[in-house]
Amino acid sequence: MAPAEQRIPFVFNSPHSGRVYPADFLEASKLDERMIRRSEDTFVDDLFASVVPLGAPLMRAHFPRAWLDVNREPYELDPRMFDGELPPYANVRSLRVAGGLGTIARVVSENVEIYAEPIPVADALLRIETIYKPYHETLRQLLATTHQRFGFCVLVDCHSMPSSVRAAPGRARADIVLGDRYGTSCAPAISEAAHAILTDAGYAVARNKPYAGGFITEHYGRPGNGLHALQIEINRGLYMNERTLQLNSGFERLAADLARFTAALSSVPDAALYPIAAEAAE
Repeated sequence: MAPAEQRIPFVFNSPHSGRVYPADFLEASKLDERMIRRSEDTFVDDLFASVVPLGAPLMRAHFPRAWLDVNREPYELDPRMFDGELPPYANVRSLRVAGGLGTIARVVSENVEIYAEPIPVADALLRIETIYKPYHETLRQLLATTHQRFGFCVLVDCHSMPSSVRAAPGRARADIVLGDRYGTSCAPAISEAAHAILTDAGYAVARNKPYAGGFITEHYGRPGNGLHALQIEINRGLYMNERTLQLNSGFERLAADLARFTAALSSVPDAALYPIAAEAAE
């Protein structure tokens, strides 16, 4: 979703909110529709739709995470779930693969197996070549264009989390978790401002635990180059019924708060976000 004119140096991305399930995928799965949707960041793209009239692009996936996860390396693949031999460059040993949540997921939440039988390797590679790679190329272009226009760019990667996620001992369950890869994916000014804005709005906000940011945050966050990436995880219980996948009465308030969050975050001083090399040359 593109604004009529990009007025702020932000790009928003919702890689897991897709709700269009290919028919052949549903046929290959042994799960019913409700169960297979448990990995969705349902309605997250709608929660952040307000960023577009504020002047920021919002990129969103239409395909579901259970079919293809673009918040992974391109070839994080589990050989146990495929019929055929994976290419030698596949990463078959990552922690995400071990957990069943590679580029092509083996499970949905709580280790529920998706497929009734192994799927052809060629099917997985086709998803990567025709959907994953174009998705990331489009995202790269958005970030590069924004960086060129403003001198820096902030990527906000938008997600949701189950309301059952447990908090650390002695702490309340978080409403929102901010992930900056423990301070490596964006300037401290961004993380600190995001935390302050959301806390002042009345939300319980955690940082990096239990979610520090996935592949997208880690891969695109280069704060020394003026490329900042912040992941935001929102407790689904704030805005939806997780059993029926229907919006609840909290949606409108949360969406309005996120609009105010975006407007306030965009006022972080530019001097804190420019590339380090550019600052040193001045």
